[in-house]
Amino acid sequence: MMKTLFLHPPSFDGFDGGAGSRYQAKREIKSFWYPTWLAQPAALVPGSRLVDAPADGLGLDDVLPFANEYELIVMHTSSPSFPTDVKVAEALKARNADVVIGMVGAKVAVEPEASLLASPAIDFVAREEFDYTIRDVAGGQPLEKIAGVTYRNRQGKATNNVPRPMIEDMDSLPFVSSVYQRDLTIENYYIGYLKHPYVSLYTGRGCRSKCTFCLWPQTVGGHRYRVRSAEHVLAEVEYIKKNMPQVKEIFFDDDTFTDFRPRAEEIARGLGRLGVTWSCNAKANVPYKTLKVMKENGLRLLLVGYESGNNQILKNIKKGLRTDIAERFTRDCKRLGIKIHGTFIVGLPGETRETVEQTIRYARAINPHTIQVSLAAPYPGTRLYREAVDNGWLKENPQANLVNDRGIQLSPLSYPHFPDTEMFKSVEEIYRRFYLRPRKIVELVADMAIHPEMIGRRLREGREFFQFLNSR
Repeated sequence: MMKTLFLHPPSFDGFDGGAGSRYQAKREIKSFWYPTWLAQPAALVPGSRLVDAPADGLGLDDVLPFANEYELIVMHTSSPSFPTDVKVAEALKARNADVVIGMVGAKVAVEPEASLLASPAIDFVAREEFDYTIRDVAGGQPLEKIAGVTYRNRQGKATNNVPRPMIEDMDSLPFVSSVYQRDLTIENYYIGYLKHPYVSLYTGRGCRSKCTFCLWPQTVGGHRYRVRSAEHVLAEVEYIKKNMPQVKEIFFDDDTFTDFRPRAEEIARGLGRLGVTWSCNAKANVPYKTLKVMKENGLRLLLVGYESGNNQILKNIKKGLRTDIAERFTRDCKRLGIKIHGTFIVGLPGETRETVEQTIRYARAINPHTIQVSLAAPYPGTRLYREAVDNGWLKENPQANLVNDRGIQLSPLSYPHFPDTEMFKSVEEIYRRFYLRPRKIVELVADMAIHPEMIGRRLREGREFFQFLNSR
């Protein structure tokens, strides 16, 4: 085995563009997801190490010495962070010309040749699901013989090997939590709506929904939901409970954990026996019966993508959901005492000033506990990107232009009837009209009164939130 480093490279201050973030940008409140997509192949390579530079506060000078300590460095990259990630690779290669540098992630999966040829410092990129691809590279197999690899041939031309088959036996993958425990400082991972410290992991990959904007199912995970057995998932939770006792909440980061409801209920009952607090991603169509089983077995919060309060927009993006169904689901969650962190997107196809107003009224009416508002991000490889280019909504830019030089999300889409400048302003308007109303303020203050340990955290979040709005 080559001595291998898995590196989430340094980037903008507070920018979480790595292998775990749902969208790559600086968030309203400083937060970091676990680099799960790097931790998984790291668990397959004996003697490897995972370094998460953004979460650890490491800059370029801090990671450069790794070039002399390792034979292989695998970096995760994304469309917004790719230009800075290339500079990191070049600096590492300048320090040690013999170190092999590879890149993984959705960006290189959909643009392998262009990514590879962006710099001579990049020796290969791994497409598709890259877990076993990286294991084979670290094992010393020649690049030209490894499925899923794009590399330079002797003439310097980018060459694509045969695709890497999708992983069917998900139980064959080792626990990522053992890598977390070995290499990461879990207290550095913080999400405003989750208890701290938390741990996130996947119980399966892929999503059966066809949302046109969603990055991972269209680039790496696919639209078949391939899952670990309930026994395998519960065994990892037991490992976390035993070896990471400071963890207060476990988050299942599957695109839609609730897609297979009998399995979700089976896992929930097992979690109930283990006595853990947990949360997960869910589509806003889960029936009351399943919600009740999950709540009775430790579920605290659901992360739910509402996206818009307009049904035509939901149809345009192939959400497979109506606002009335999501509204009923939300009522059921409140009846059971399940908190919801709701996510909304401004600028999806069909957006107008009027539909933004609909979304504001809808969000206030259903009133999730907390919300996140993002700008529509047409990532290369998604149907939204192709639609935007075909219709002239996307400004031509080889860097994708999804964030600015501070990592703040930009609005790359612009419609004749609703320009990008208005989309950008709408994000702040939604936040202010949702949070700065008496009902919501009283609700959040009451929550702090019930949980006094949250007072310091909420005050800090409030300060960061207003600093974020001002920075835009």
